[in-house]
Amino acid sequence: MCPTVATVSLGNGGKTMQEWLKMTAADLGRGIEAGEIDPVTLCDTYLAAIDAHPLKDRIYARVTYDRARAEASAAAARAKAGRRLSPLDGVPISWKDLVDSAGVGTEAGSKLLAGRVPDRDATVLATATAMGLVCLGKVHMAELAFSGLGYNPSTATPPCVNNQDAVAGGSSSGSAASVAFGLAAASIGSDTGGSVRVPAAWNDLVGLKTTAGRLSLEGIVPLALKFDTLGPLCRSVEDAAMLLAAMEGTKPADLRHADLEGLRFALLETVAMTDLREEPDTAMQFALDWLREAGAVIEKIEIPAVANAMDLSACLYTSEAYGLWRDVINADPDAMFSEIRTRFELGKGFSAPDYVAAWAKLEGARMAYDQATARFDAVLLPTVSILPPELDRLKSDRDFYVTENLLALRNTRIANLMGLCALTLPTGEPSCGLMMMSPPDTEEHLLRLGAAVEKVLSAA
Repeated sequence: MCPTVATVSLGNGGKTMQEWLKMTAADLGRGIEAGEIDPVTLCDTYLAAIDAHPLKDRIYARVTYDRARAEASAAAARAKAGRRLSPLDGVPISWKDLVDSAGVGTEAGSKLLAGRVPDRDATVLATATAMGLVCLGKVHMAELAFSGLGYNPSTATPPCVNNQDAVAGGSSSGSAASVAFGLAAASIGSDTGGSVRVPAAWNDLVGLKTTAGRLSLEGIVPLALKFDTLGPLCRSVEDAAMLLAAMEGTKPADLRHADLEGLRFALLETVAMTDLREEPDTAMQFALDWLREAGAVIEKIEIPAVANAMDLSACLYTSEAYGLWRDVINADPDAMFSEIRTRFELGKGFSAPDYVAAWAKLEGARMAYDQATARFDAVLLPTVSILPPELDRLKSDRDFYVTENLLALRNTRIANLMGLCALTLPTGEPSCGLMMMSPPDTEEHLLRLGAAVEKVLSAA
C-alpha cells in the first residue's frame, strides 16, 4: 500500500514528500545519492499522488505499478551498496504512449492500435532502465502524434497546468501534464514537428528536441521517420542533459560555468516573429532584454530559405505519414478522430515525384540556413506564437481547431525542417517559452547555452 502524500515528512534537507513531487529529477537523484531519499518511498509517493489526482485518467493511460516498485526496490539496493548506475538511478519518470513497453499496452493515443501490447521495451526505454530510471507508466498523447494541440477525443485530453479548461499542447500532452502536475519527475516524449516543445512551453517546462537520428527509434510508433525524434520534458536544463544521457547510456554534458557574456545569438524574424499573440510577444521581448543585460549580443536576421521550407511541409509530412499508415487507416477509418484522419489523408494528394522534389528543395534550404547562421552561437525565437486554446472552442469550432493547430506548430517546425536540435525554456510568463536552435548533433553545446539562459531568466 502506498503512503498518502500528505502524511509523511522525510529527509533531503527537511523536504517533505509533497515537496519531492516538485523537485527536479537531478535534485531527487542527489537526494538518493546522499541517502536522504529512499527510492522505494519516492516511487510510492509518486504512485500515491497519481492515484489521488482528480485528473489522473486524463493524464495517465496506464500506470505500471509492479514495474515501478520492482525498479525502485532494485535502485534502493544499489544506493545502499554504493553502486548507483547513473545520477538519475531511482528517479521515477513517465513515458509517452508511443514508446513500446514490454507486456504493457502501447496504443499511441489511437483506437486503431487498441489492445496493442509489445513484447519488449523500446531501445531508449531499455537503456534508461539499465541506467536505473523508474518507469511510472504511459501517458496520453494526441492520436498517432499528429497534432500540436493535444486534443484527443478518442482516448483522453490532458489539461494545461496554467488553465485546466485549455489543452496541454501536443502531441506529448500527457508527458507535459504528468510533470507539471507533479505526477512524474520528468517524462520522455517525441517531437516530429514540435511535439516536445509545444507542450513543454505551454506547461512552463524545459523541452529538448534532439537531432533526428541521435536517439534510436526502435520500438517507437512512427509518424514520419525522417523527422521523428525523442526528447525529455522536465523541470530544468540539467534534467534534460541527464535524461538525454540516460537514454543513450552515457554521461551527461558538463553544464558548469555556463555564461552568456559575449555570446552571439540570431533572432530569427522570418516566419517566427509574425502574428504573435500579445503574451508570447511580450514574454519574448522581456527575455531578450534580460539576455542582453547579461552580456549576450543579439542580432535580428531574415532567412528566406525558412519561408521556402515551410511551404514544403504539407508534402513532406503528410506524404510520409500517410505512406506509413494508409493501410491501417483504410482498414477502419471511422476509428480515428476525423481531424487527425484528414491530416493524414492530405498525403493522398502528393506523388512520389512531388515528395522527391520537395526533399531536394529542403536540402537546399538547409544549406542556406546553415550559411546564414554559422557565425552565431544559437538562433532564438518564441517557442509558440499562441497561448493554449480552450478545449470547448476546439470541440465546437472546426476552423479555430485547424488554424490554432497550424499556429501551435509553426515556430517549432522550423527546427525539424532545418534538421536542428532545439531547446525550449520557460520565460516566467505562463505558457510562453523561449526557443534556442543550434546545428545538428550539438546538443551538449545547446544545453550549456540553455543552462546560462536559464540562470538569467530564473533571476528575472
